[in-house]
Amino acid sequence: MKSSSTPFPPLQAVKVLDQLRERIRYMHYSIRTEVAYVYWVRAFIRFHGVRHPATMGGEEVEAFLSWLANTRHVAVSTHRQALSALLFLYGKVLGVDLPWMTEIGRPHTNRRLPAVLSPDEVARILCLLDGEQRLFAQLLYGTGMRITEGLQLRVKDVDFGRRTIIVREGKGGKDRAVMLPERLVTGLQEQLARSRVLWEADQAAGRGGVFMPDALDRKYPRAGAAWTWFWVFPQDAHSVDPRSGVVRRHHMYDQTFQRAFNRAVLRTGITKLATPHTLRHSFATAVLQAGYDIRTVQELLGHADVATTMIYTHVLKVGGGGVRSPMDSLPEMSY
Repeated sequence: MKSSSTPFPPLQAVKVLDQLRERIRYMHYSIRTEVAYVYWVRAFIRFHGVRHPATMGGEEVEAFLSWLANTRHVAVSTHRQALSALLFLYGKVLGVDLPWMTEIGRPHTNRRLPAVLSPDEVARILCLLDGEQRLFAQLLYGTGMRITEGLQLRVKDVDFGRRTIIVREGKGGKDRAVMLPERLVTGLQEQLARSRVLWEADQAAGRGGVFMPDALDRKYPRAGAAWTWFWVFPQDAHSVDPRSGVVRRHHMYDQTFQRAFNRAVLRTGITKLATPHTLRHSFATAVLQAGYDIRTVQELLGHADVATTMIYTHVLKVGGGGVRSPMDSLPEMSY
């Protein structure tokens, strides 16, 4: 295989999985991407009898992907993620050209209509959530934020004066502004008061400091301990940072909220396959139904391509917002 001309600094790690982690962090990929890529590269290596990836090529990659599709029956998104991990490994870590990769079939993604909750269904779910989990669900539905964007919200990014929330480092690393719902002002202020109690306790215990993006913790060593950088939804207990090993306070775990949300959906008896992300779909549909233009909704959701946002217009074409069924126009039948 031919060496790639892509300029990267020499890797310091020796083992291939450690090299993978090193390159991912150099390129500022998220921890979620790191975990996923390491998982798939490890699975690829084990599938081929713990052979080093440098000794393998297109035939082995094709065999692994075929096994995922035909034996494991993974979803298209999972298949694409595994392929992306292997592309990254060979191109960015091992530094080789991949002429055979162009011949590997990419799984085709069929765009499907998302599940959408009605306002009544959202209200029923919210009634079965408590405390900060209810507030967090209200925030997702009221702003259209992704769950990770809401969890990573910092004190400094909530502007009560302008009724605006700044979403930092959204998908694609982009910032955007969303509305701060009027009905959530009091709840968010109370949430910040509870968060400040935890922040002050951390300061008193000498454990002040939260995770800082990029190299800000080195550029501004004391910024991580500042109230402005603290989480709006902090976790009750401290945890170990998976990359640095530092013990500090993390934001609320996504699994904690997801479990609570799923329990609430089950208790309502709603049969739709609703997840926390469904609140984002429901937000988009409600805003479009209220008459706002597609470009505005695109900006609020942080979509790079308006075609992604257009999927919600298809949702509105069915049911109450669409064509009247001829069955509903038939005269009543007498028996």
